[in-house]
Parts: sequence; structure tokens; C-alpha cells
Amino acid sequence: MTEKKQDSRCQLCGNAKKTQSVDNVAVCSTCRTVLMTVKNHPEAIRKAWHLYHDEPILPQPNNIANLEPIDLPDVVDGKRYRTVDREQNKWYLSVSEVEGNPVEVFASTAFDRNHELQSRISNLTTITRLISLILRHIFLYEPLTLDKCLKQIQRSSRQKNDLPDMLYGVLNRYRKGPTEESDKNSLIM
Repeated sequence: MTEKKQDSRCQLCGNAKKTQSVDNVAVCSTCRTVLMTVKNHPEAIRKAWHLYHDEPILPQPNNIANLEPIDLPDVVDGKRYRTVDREQNKWYLSVSEVEGNPVEVFASTAFDRNHELQSRISNLTTITRLISLILRHIFLYEPLTLDKCLKQIQRSSRQKNDLPDMLYGVLNRYRKGPTEESDKNSLIM
């Protein structure tokens, strides 16, 4: 696996240093550590990668379109987080998990009855519903469609003409095919 050191150029970083061969790759001592970590501890590399990059380390080998959707169980594990926004309002974020992967996100606050927060809450509900839809697409291979997006936007509306209601009214125009009876009553701009 490892051979004698020799003076040459590292095949990973390109620096002219003393190298040694690891699995037929001439590497310097720094790159040898990286190469051995990739080989022996790939999970550590994946964790470190996500600290600096918001994308997969390698393209996904499976095409999501070809995978069977996994049904969301009736009961899932979850974690609850308490956060504070810049106006010192306390928010509670709950993340539902399937096999350790996030599949739904919920947000709530103790200030639900505060009228100033009502529009923020409906907007937040829209965001969390759409994020949950995306998470289920990523981790449960649930198909992501305009109809599903519209349904989540419509469900997050708290009152007529709030932002989710207006978004639903505009985006519903792009729906192809038959619409449900409840959709006929939506906002028309």
C-alpha cells in the first residue's frame, strides 16, 4: 500500500515535496493524511464537506425520478428547537425525522395571538410547508408537483388576501388540467 518516500510532485496538491506512494498515487505527507481519511473514514469527509459546501460531495448515483416514494409514517421521531429572533420573540422549531433525515418542519411561537405577528406567522407557515415538501422530495422521493406546492400554500393562508392567499391565486393560474372545486373560490387577480 505505502512505498518509500521520493522527491517528486504531489499528485493531489501539485506541490514539489517528498512524496510517497499510497495506492499508486504519489502524495505529500499532508495529502497522504487526506487520502487515508477519504479511504478509511469517508463519513468524516462527508461531515467536513457539508461544513463548507451546500451541495453533495458527489452527484447522487440514483435518479430520484426512478425511485419509489416512501410513505410518510403516521408517527415519526422529531426534535424541537427553541430560538429567539432579533425582536426577542421566542420561536419553537420542530423537525420530524424518518431514519434520521428531516422530512417536515414546523414553527410556532408563544405570540400566536399577537395581531402584528399574524402575517409573519402565515408567511412562516408557507415557508415551512414548502420546505417540508422539498425535504420529503429529497429524503422520501415524494414527487414534487405544482399541485402539491399550491395545496401547501393554500393551507398556510390565515385570512383572505394575506401573502399565501395572493401567491396561491397567482400561481394557480399556471396549473394545467382540471382544478378542484375549492380552487374555484380562490383569489382571482
